[in-house]
Amino acid sequence: MTDTLALAMDLLARSSITPDDKGCQEAMIARLAPLGFKIERMRFGKVDNFFARRGTTSPLLVFAGHTDVVPTGPLAQWQSPPFTPTIKDGVLYARGAADMKTSLAAFVTSIEAFVAAHPDHKGSIGLLITSDEEDVAIDGTVKVVETLKARGELIDYCIVGEPTSNKVVGDMIKNGRRGSLSGKLVVKGIQGHIAYPHLVKNPIHMVAPAIKEMVDTVWDEGNAYFPPTSWQISNINGGTGATNVVPGEVEILFNFRFCTASTEASLKERVYAIFDGHQLDYNITWEYSPPYITPKGNLSDAISEAIQESYGVTPELSTTGGTSDGRFIADICQQVIEFGPLNKTIHKLNECVEVADIEPLKETYQRTMEKLLT
Repeated sequence: MTDTLALAMDLLARSSITPDDKGCQEAMIARLAPLGFKIERMRFGKVDNFFARRGTTSPLLVFAGHTDVVPTGPLAQWQSPPFTPTIKDGVLYARGAADMKTSLAAFVTSIEAFVAAHPDHKGSIGLLITSDEEDVAIDGTVKVVETLKARGELIDYCIVGEPTSNKVVGDMIKNGRRGSLSGKLVVKGIQGHIAYPHLVKNPIHMVAPAIKEMVDTVWDEGNAYFPPTSWQISNINGGTGATNVVPGEVEILFNFRFCTASTEASLKERVYAIFDGHQLDYNITWEYSPPYITPKGNLSDAISEAIQESYGVTPELSTTGGTSDGRFIADICQQVIEFGPLNKTIHKLNECVEVADIEPLKETYQRTMEKLLT
């Protein structure tokens, strides 16, 4: 058993369902403090976070991640208890194995190995760890970033340990993520008896042409890093439950996954124009998460070379998938890359990683430090 596997199993045995850290961060801190890291515990609300830094000079390379995991789902459908890490046929099973406690363990052991080999390395190494990534993400990484920004502490390079690999470990790294703009649309009509259409205004009928226009709209053409922006409805709710009553309002939940060819402001402006054009009585409440992009550069080159050396795989740069805490870190860091294990079992029953993939992950992170900090 390697040090990385042993630490991963220790972290996996802790039932850190979001936002409860269950001591994962203290286990990591106990390994980092003897290496000369300055540890800052940052608790916001009910969320534990920490920022650790070794060194005071540039460049600053930060490893970022989260100790919280999603709920297990039905325990009876797990082949082994989700917080009893179990190795079977070379596969490690546990909630958080892929997302992302294996990466956390690899962060720590790669740093230990790197510092042992290069105690006087150039620049600085940091860790930004939260327990609020899988939940609402309001008291985690975003708050730590705000704290660092307020005191003028910027990051040169950041590696987020999200499970980015697709078919084999190393085949994909994320160099950006699309933004997310969600809307709760309420269209008002006049409720009444369905047999008296002249006395009612059916908000479902009224909004239907606007929905068609939203569906048919080309929001942008995408760009070199992103596919075109997409718009989707996730929920429509209207009616009293009776078949003879026209509802007084309809509620629609929708979402844009948008690229950097559009902005929050430009999308909102076009949405308002469409609904105003159909003369609807409506209101919209919004939720926004920004996109980010890291053009090809020092960090993507370094980690790509390290992946090739550790896994024998040439990675693809990609911006697919959902959101991550990289969107917050990009506010104080121009180069943010995400790389970690296979993502095929994340959030699923019997989440797992191949044991054989764990040590090369540690080696990838270590080799990336060697390329950037020596």
